[in-house]
Amino acid sequence: MPQEQQAGHTFSPRCTKDIIEEELFFHTRDLFLSLDLVFFDTTSIYFEGEGGQTIGKRGYNKDHRPDLKQMVVGAVVDGNGRPICCELWPGNTADVTTLLPVAKRLSSRFSVGRVCLVADRGMISQDSISDLEADNWPYILGARMRNQKEIRQDVLSRAGRYQIVKTNGTPLKIKEVSVEGRRYVVCLNEDQAKKDAADRQAIISGLSEALKNGDKSLVENKGYRKYLCTEGPHFRIDEDKVKAEARFDGKWVLRTNTTLSSAQVALKYKQLWMVEYLFRSAKSLLGTRPVFHKYDRTIRGHVFCSFLALFFAAYSKIALMPKDAAWSGLIHCCRWIT
Repeated sequence: MPQEQQAGHTFSPRCTKDIIEEELFFHTRDLFLSLDLVFFDTTSIYFEGEGGQTIGKRGYNKDHRPDLKQMVVGAVVDGNGRPICCELWPGNTADVTTLLPVAKRLSSRFSVGRVCLVADRGMISQDSISDLEADNWPYILGARMRNQKEIRQDVLSRAGRYQIVKTNGTPLKIKEVSVEGRRYVVCLNEDQAKKDAADRQAIISGLSEALKNGDKSLVENKGYRKYLCTEGPHFRIDEDKVKAEARFDGKWVLRTNTTLSSAQVALKYKQLWMVEYLFRSAKSLLGTRPVFHKYDRTIRGHVFCSFLALFFAAYSKIALMPKDAAWSGLIHCCRWIT
């Protein structure tokens, strides 16, 4: 787009894809479809080659291909499972730096107010939260339980009775904790807790056997290393670490500044699976990865074609449903296309 139309762009310049996304949004929106909640997540897609002039960079690779250059792709999905837009960053971009630019672009591009942002723990940092709160953005963010002292010491250790929330699967236990005005919601899935405990016990059993055969090679194994401590020139199992890790079994912690109930906060966060399904579909079903293009503009076009395919798949699902079930069934679109 011309220079005078570049206001509000993120890393990628404002281009034809932005116009198409906006036209699709306004064409399909009506009085009964509000945009008060959006889900945002990112993934990495690697290149077979240099990855364009500026997009291809080496960074944390979620596909376990650190040997290849990559790009970071973000997707925004509304509360009903409909793809709204996609964003692109160089492969060395940290997830925590992408959230606020996307939030600001939503307002300017789609003429919406302060929608509630729902994102995973990879998006959270103290700086990003401070920026969101400074701009009065409501949010529901996953928190890093192990890395944040306040959550480890204050939130998870706070006594309180859990309430049970019914879901489509295992009932979810939740409780709300407030620390100096900061609102947290602790979630517990008991089935996942049992699995986490069994997986850890399997690691400890394997580690005990491995220690009998020498301990030098164990340091290279991340699964083993987190439970080891030194004892003279050798290693042994650190029982304190094993006990400390059990505190996290089946749990995740959310931070929010919304007025939603604790149950609503937990259930809204669980809907992040919609974005995860989008990425799985783009990578596997649509064959977005790997990318062989040599120019930034063709790379953007390649990714956007996958976005359009996901968008039209979602609305094809709606068109095939009975009229009285069309809108209520929109949330199942992502599951259907995978």
